[in-house]
Amino acid sequence: IKMAGDSRFPDVDTDGSEKSEEMEIVVNVGGVRQMFYGDNLNQYPETRLAELVNCLSGGYDSIFSLCDDYDPGKREFYFDRDPDAFKCIIDVYYFGEIHMKKGICPICFKNEMEFWKVDLKFLDDCCKAHLSEKKEELEEIARRVQLILDDLGVDASESRWKRCQKCIWKFLEKPESSYPARVIAVLSFLFILISSVVMCVGTIPDLQVVDAEGNRMEHPTLDSIETACIGWFTMEYVLRLISSPNKLHFALSFMNIVDVLAILPFYVSLTLTHLGAKLMELSNVQQAVQALRIMRIARIFKLARHSSGLQTLTYALKRSFKELGLLLMYLAVGIFVFSALGYTMEQSHPETLFKSIPQSFWWAIITMTTVGYGDIYPKTTLGKLNAAISFLCGVIAIALPIHPIINNFVRYYNKQRVLETAAKHELELMELNSVEGKATGSRSELEDLSREGKEGPFFSSRIKVSHSDTFIHLLSEEKHYRTRLQSCK
Repeated sequence: IKMAGDSRFPDVDTDGSEKSEEMEIVVNVGGVRQMFYGDNLNQYPETRLAELVNCLSGGYDSIFSLCDDYDPGKREFYFDRDPDAFKCIIDVYYFGEIHMKKGICPICFKNEMEFWKVDLKFLDDCCKAHLSEKKEELEEIARRVQLILDDLGVDASESRWKRCQKCIWKFLEKPESSYPARVIAVLSFLFILISSVVMCVGTIPDLQVVDAEGNRMEHPTLDSIETACIGWFTMEYVLRLISSPNKLHFALSFMNIVDVLAILPFYVSLTLTHLGAKLMELSNVQQAVQALRIMRIARIFKLARHSSGLQTLTYALKRSFKELGLLLMYLAVGIFVFSALGYTMEQSHPETLFKSIPQSFWWAIITMTTVGYGDIYPKTTLGKLNAAISFLCGVIAIALPIHPIINNFVRYYNKQRVLETAAKHELELMELNSVEGKATGSRSELEDLSREGKEGPFFSSRIKVSHSDTFIHLLSEEKHYRTRLQSCK
């Protein structure tokens, strides 16, 4: 091999008699050799492999700008890249599309495609969906790291009120931030349980008292406990609203709407009790108060704020709308068919309980769900046969969509654990690689990360890339050309 100062290679035909379409080149990627013909590669002239066909006449500078090494005797180009990803990428020259093998990191595969200058449009739709999912995971990790660093950092330029708002917000919303915050979270959890227990116990007749007008009402002690719980919930909501960084988003959040629904009935019923009697009849006031007191059951949903399991269940159900829709559709079709058949078959019996098809819907529902209260049942032989078929079909209809719903729950739960571990690992790496080891340095990195997050989900190059196999990697945009040994498994 000649030195870099030479302008041409001795084995290259300078008169142009050898056409690029007929040229054969050998590419060695991570020890795996592949032979290509120029006519195949020139289908996509903007790719790196197509550029190799026409780079020989340009000298060392042209060749080594495209590959890591070159053997002029064998016309073999060497690349220190991932051979598994390369085997997938070269499918574009033969099939016009690319499929990603199972087990290859989608972000690493995207980087490999960019290195070989193959457009992402050739990636199959199923693989694009997998890539988009991984990008969302990286963005979620970046968001979690940013929130943690925001809590750790202190901006001296902020006013005292702003710093006080942050402290209150962290104190009420993030139990993991300090020991007193954990105590407040436990107290809030206990108040929710006490309030729910009081609501149930207050309906026991032996514990109720009779007022001057002969109406039963809750025991004054239970009423006092209820008032104390509402006072805690009100104070907690007001403090969280005042300290919230985005009050409109806070007010429209689902869990905060639940908090309002848990608090509001108490004050509305209190207002109606003292003022409503002057505006309407006493009986109407009592009915309105009873209806509002039933709304107290909404406070049990406040437990979701303190339970990651309930939150995971909620998100899993959101992602299972398709499966739940299929379940409801199966049951709706079965209920309509078997209720109509049951009504028709039972008309011949003089003591039939199937008076109409709409009334038969109730029988079909409790039969297909295998509840069977027994208040409505068939009395003819054909009706009993129809009932047997209906509950067998109900078992099958319910069992089929259950497995995908469980899989969605397990997948989301495991994903949340992985994201949490990845965020903590990135924080550890930032701490280890920090030059000053101070919160101000971490905050400057966060600001750079936040600005770059608007353009892409990747961290700044100042945050070192980890190559652990136990979590999803955060890749650097500048550290684009990764070696084969650094590729994800």
